[in-house]
Amino acid sequence: MSGQTLTDRIAAAQYSLTGSEVARAVCKATTHEQTAPKKKHLEYLIEATKETNVNIPQMADTLFERATNASWVVVFKALITTHHMMVAGNERFLQFLASRNTLFNLSNFLDKTGSHGYDMSTFIRRYSRYLNEKAFAYRQMSFDFGRVKKGAEGVMRTMPVEKLLKGMPTLQSQIDALLEFDVHPNELTNGVINACFLLMFKDLIKLYACYNDGIINLLEKFFQMKRGQCKDGLEIYKRFLTRMTRVSEVFKIAEVKDKPDNTLYC
Repeated sequence: MSGQTLTDRIAAAQYSLTGSEVARAVCKATTHEQTAPKKKHLEYLIEATKETNVNIPQMADTLFERATNASWVVVFKALITTHHMMVAGNERFLQFLASRNTLFNLSNFLDKTGSHGYDMSTFIRRYSRYLNEKAFAYRQMSFDFGRVKKGAEGVMRTMPVEKLLKGMPTLQSQIDALLEFDVHPNELTNGVINACFLLMFKDLIKLYACYNDGIINLLEKFFQMKRGQCKDGLEIYKRFLTRMTRVSEVFKIAEVKDKPDNTLYC
């Protein structure tokens, strides 16, 4: 389907009648159109997270409800919308998601309406795992790796040894979940998955910067560590080296899709 369906219009109208502008915006951002969620709806929802009178749990529940739709397009766009809000919304939205035991239970999701549905369902399952891991990392660390200060005075570069040895495996798990999305250039075939890839690529840049800061910190403190800490630190460093190849592969995909004859920013 290329345009809004009657179901989309009815759902939006129902939310308008109940007076829920936030729910209506969620519905508008997650239509059956095979395009990225519209910028104006995303911006409205992001700004809404900053309003003290907006019910964050209710907002999240509306997104979770849209993620139970049978259509891969609606579900994918619900995940993308949630991701945008996790990245750019008020931190209390991310705090609420991190406080839940489960976010998206889509490990068995499958849209059987066509071959495209089968293909996209695979990426929806992987994407939902990444968003779950992103929220779990926040719960573990009490901060978002993507939002913290980077560089010489950054959080990971100045973190004490004990916290660093706890934080690096959490960061590695989030990066692993992102890399497991495992998309190839010829699979970026529509505006929905392209929007998802762009968000994940931006996350990877920030996560890699944190990862690099953490490794530098680890190496600088290595000879001051206790024997057990050195062993843990060495394992973290080994895992860092094995991930670099996979990270560079994602960067190459972004380069391919960013050429003039390709379309990443659908």
